[in-house]
Amino acid sequence: MAEVSFRIGGMTCASCVARVERALRRREGVETAEVNLATERARVAFDARRVELPELVEAVRQAGYEPVVTRTELGVKGMTCAACVRRVERALGKLPGVLSASVNLATGRATVEHLADAVTPAALGAAVRAAGYEPVLGAAADADREQAEREAEIRGLGRDLTAAAALTVPLVLIAMGPLFFPALGGLLEAVAPPAFWHGLEFLLATPVLFGAGRRFFRSGWAELRHASPGMNSLVMLGTSAAWGYSVLALAAPGLFPEGTANLYFEAAAVIVTLILLGRYLEARAKGRTSEAIRRLMALQARTARVLRGGEAVEVPVEEVLPGDLVVVRPGERVPVDGTVTEGSSYVDESMLSGEPVPVAKGPGDTVVGGTVNKTGSFTFRAERVGADTVLAQIIRMVEEAQAAKPPIQQLADRIAGVFVPVVMVVAALTFVIWLLVGPSPALSYAFVAAVSVLLIACPCAMGLATPTAIMVGTGRGAEMGVLFRKGTALELLARVDTVVLDKTGTVTRGRPELTDLVVVEGEEAEVLRRVAAAEARSEHPIAEAVVEAARARGLDLPEVAAFEAVPGYGIEAEVEGRRIQVGADRYMARLGIDLGPVAGRVEAWADAAKTPLYAAVDGRLAAALAVADPVKEGSREAVEALHRLGLAVAMVTGDHRRTAEAVARAVGIERVMAEVLPEHKAEEVRRLQAEGRRVAFVGDGINDAPALAQADVGVAIGTGTDVAIEAGDVILMSGDLRGIVNAVALARRTLRTIRLNFFWAYAYNVALIPVAAGALYPLLGVLLNPMLAAAAMSLSSVFVVTNSLRLRRFRPPAATHAGAGTEAQGVAA
Repeated sequence: MAEVSFRIGGMTCASCVARVERALRRREGVETAEVNLATERARVAFDARRVELPELVEAVRQAGYEPVVTRTELGVKGMTCAACVRRVERALGKLPGVLSASVNLATGRATVEHLADAVTPAALGAAVRAAGYEPVLGAAADADREQAEREAEIRGLGRDLTAAAALTVPLVLIAMGPLFFPALGGLLEAVAPPAFWHGLEFLLATPVLFGAGRRFFRSGWAELRHASPGMNSLVMLGTSAAWGYSVLALAAPGLFPEGTANLYFEAAAVIVTLILLGRYLEARAKGRTSEAIRRLMALQARTARVLRGGEAVEVPVEEVLPGDLVVVRPGERVPVDGTVTEGSSYVDESMLSGEPVPVAKGPGDTVVGGTVNKTGSFTFRAERVGADTVLAQIIRMVEEAQAAKPPIQQLADRIAGVFVPVVMVVAALTFVIWLLVGPSPALSYAFVAAVSVLLIACPCAMGLATPTAIMVGTGRGAEMGVLFRKGTALELLARVDTVVLDKTGTVTRGRPELTDLVVVEGEEAEVLRRVAAAEARSEHPIAEAVVEAARARGLDLPEVAAFEAVPGYGIEAEVEGRRIQVGADRYMARLGIDLGPVAGRVEAWADAAKTPLYAAVDGRLAAALAVADPVKEGSREAVEALHRLGLAVAMVTGDHRRTAEAVARAVGIERVMAEVLPEHKAEEVRRLQAEGRRVAFVGDGINDAPALAQADVGVAIGTGTDVAIEAGDVILMSGDLRGIVNAVALARRTLRTIRLNFFWAYAYNVALIPVAAGALYPLLGVLLNPMLAAAAMSLSSVFVVTNSLRLRRFRPPAATHAGAGTEAQGVAA
């Protein structure tokens, strides 16, 4: 199976989406085809052995639309003969999305024709490199190509709108002015006879329809030819009917019953102008829905300073290879991911972790592409480049989430697929009914009502209701440090009623720390340094906590003369001539050491979820230590916030029940599932689902993979470099648990926005189609003017997109480091 994603031009409404999907799915070998109106992209999974990419492109073209094809040129070094040319062409041609590849040996350049955005310049370069040659890519790497094309579309709409308005304004004055200003009518008659002005109306309206409005006719005819009418069909039929009726009334008025030979040139021109205005405003608004992606892409460095032959050479970031040594100076962005080999500095990683305080970096530390070096200079070894960097993964995840189609949109698409044909039938029935029973002149009333029905019922707003909200919502989430790997996760997370938290690494920090130390005999510092020296030979996590505590106090650990681990009990070592024995209570009992002096204190530790540890020196009890996995900062606030959102919160852990319940009490969790093995966590999720609950599971994304997959929504929590976790539907880039609160709140707000969009789109159509058909005429004498119908239709689409854009102003309810850091970085709006 192969998968390709590409952009399609010419789609305007949900009917267009349904038509393209049908055309693609009819091709043998196509497994799935999903089309997104807001992003203007199709994502197709197909069997490459049964259907080839050009066939899919042709299927889209036959449906009346145009896949966006672009051409990329790159240099190729190292070719010496025709065999080299064929090898490079084959390597490029195998990439999904490439339609053709031509390599010129004389110029050393390759020209690749491919579907826009299906192949990146970096992928082309990687294919050339895999074939054994060296690519030469441009520094810009065409990152802003889509934005440039969208701006060109907006400029084109602006030009057509300006031309249409320039012709429509005098047309309306000539046709409608005398009705409102009788003096103007007298002035016009004094200048020239009515026949002259009627002819001028024809001359003004015709270029508006077939010049500025040609896009509606071109696309509308293609829709009708393929028996899949959509928005353009409705506009084409309505305006051409008004224009054609007027031409006949002008040329042969005798063909019409008395009083019906009216001219509607101004209505046809105003309709086209208003719809062009709506499309122009909609295109500008849609351009803003993907700003989050552009902000993320702006974080990518364009060039890198690589050591070649002992000298620092500036090269395009696409040419950085794994293993290259890269030099980063103060104020520069880190170009790719890698490990510091020389030098030290502080790096601002707020775009990943959200933490506003720069992080110290030295030899052995990892750095991530897109972060900003603040003070010193350092050299690092490149490890992950191109599409493998953390930032590239984030961008890819956001793009995939925006392109996905949640269940609510799939339902909308099915409705829209039958909506337009139904509207056309309603328009025909409206015409017939008015013609049969309408007042005189019945033909005029029938014509006006039928055209109004055609124009007001465009399904454009329906097709934009979900994808625009998903685009803005997922983009805003990325700015907050919340990555939605699937668009469906937004809808599912908004519907959950229960959140299950894994304890270790999620509610707690995931690493034990020494919390208490009670010395029975000797000085505290001396006892701790000797115990830590002994524990330094152990590999147990608790031992590591003791060692870290001693080092944090600045204690020097003495040499260990002898060491022995006592399995299941503890350790024994000789330190500075003293016999040190450290272990659990059973170890002390085995050694015959009385624990009475610390019994009361240890009991309190157990109630507080702390693990007691005992140290004996030369056979006498010297100290009792408590080690615990501390609760993360913000965990209690997160649980309280989840409760305020009306969610039930449970915790699952493999720890003893007493320890688990102590942690749960500390953070306010009401339901505890303790002593659960990692492989059984998914069963606990299933048990909750069997109770009728919709569950979100929050875990570290590694040991919890089965539970993350089983839950209705899996939320992986970790640091910024853990973004590639595959099991989670949602990823919290910061380790702060309060991110789940923000994720749920954002998902709910997005779903509310989608519902409001749908209400506006559907309720508007359901309410106004009868009005357009003339339902109010018998009661109020009101018949909707086709010009008002066109204005209302355009307004509905603009409202839907603008309403979705309000999500850009969403403010996270829980104050996390991620929120503050990202806002401080200026990545968020």
